[in-house]
Amino acid sequence: MYDFDKKIPRKNTNSLKWDSIDSKLPMWVADMDFPVFDGINKGILDRMKCPIYGYSITPDEYFLAYISWWKRRHHIEFDRDWMLFSTGVVPTISSTVRKLTTPAEKVILLTPCFNMFYNSILNNGRVVLSSDLIYENHEYRIDFSDLENKMKDPQATLMILCNPHNPVGRIWTKEELERIGQLSVKYNVVVLSDEIHCDIVEEGYEYIPYCSVSDECKMNSITAISATKCFGVPGLQSSAVVVPNPFLRHKVWRGLNTDECAEGNVFAYTPIINALNDGETWVNEMNAYVKENKRLFTEGLKDTGLIFIEAHALYVLWVDVSNYTLDAKEFVDHLYKTTGLYITEGIEYGEAGKSFVRINLATTKDNIKEAISLMKEAINSFKK
Repeated sequence: MYDFDKKIPRKNTNSLKWDSIDSKLPMWVADMDFPVFDGINKGILDRMKCPIYGYSITPDEYFLAYISWWKRRHHIEFDRDWMLFSTGVVPTISSTVRKLTTPAEKVILLTPCFNMFYNSILNNGRVVLSSDLIYENHEYRIDFSDLENKMKDPQATLMILCNPHNPVGRIWTKEELERIGQLSVKYNVVVLSDEIHCDIVEEGYEYIPYCSVSDECKMNSITAISATKCFGVPGLQSSAVVVPNPFLRHKVWRGLNTDECAEGNVFAYTPIINALNDGETWVNEMNAYVKENKRLFTEGLKDTGLIFIEAHALYVLWVDVSNYTLDAKEFVDHLYKTTGLYITEGIEYGEAGKSFVRINLATTKDNIKEAISLMKEAINSFKK
């Protein structure tokens, strides 16, 4: 039903992806190049019928749309009372770090992980406590022995989980999530689960909401969700927070209000309601298109020595470049200077990502084909 091959010029639109860096082909920040679901545009136009853009309140329909989507697709029914509005998942994380921890306390991360987690911790005067994932046979798994040791630290009071995990693309199993929950309760560590990528999952695979796994997980967690990632509309600055525990929920609510990120702009609501109520086919087709992009990209570069980490979630690809260099910055810089293709160096996601790169494949097939050609060109000259 939807044309994801359609090329939309994004230069000179104040696009972070296309205008902040002078590159021939930007494939870095997790931002889609697809025209949005038509219900999103309709929601914006409907709101524009009233040509006054004043302060807004969050309508119940916004939360009910999230409740319906999660019930249909993820087999969990959120209680309306559990839910709060936030302008974004990252603002939620930063606000929660400030509200639930004190300066110099430690926040646990499974690394390599999303770079903004580090910013939310370090910029607020807290300390990152890394539990590196085990990387073995080109696959990742949690080192539960190390994680338990980190949770034992009396200065560690919060863990930020990424489910599914960005950048490696792991969909955590119920058993893994349950074990995290058991450890978090045992050592009094609250789990903040970022689940913004949960709908970017290949057919035949299923993400499991952290708070659905057990009562321990539910009552000792905060879940940050948003339709903006899977529908390609991060610029609407719209998200929700799910907190079943009333004590934690009050804390999070106070934090979001204190930090002035508890109220949306006039276009933050209706487009998201339309997307969640009617956009399921669009998301399914987008996921199928991205899966084919992954296949084309990996097949096109299969004999180059790059190691592609198998992932069934996210539209970014995590790539091991250790056959060329142990410092991926060298690889990224060479790629950019010789071809103009811009991707992200893995050190952005922590020391455990130093020999990796992250590549955004949520773009047209023409761009995928061009990227394959540019990668080959750069790799050949890098060898020399």
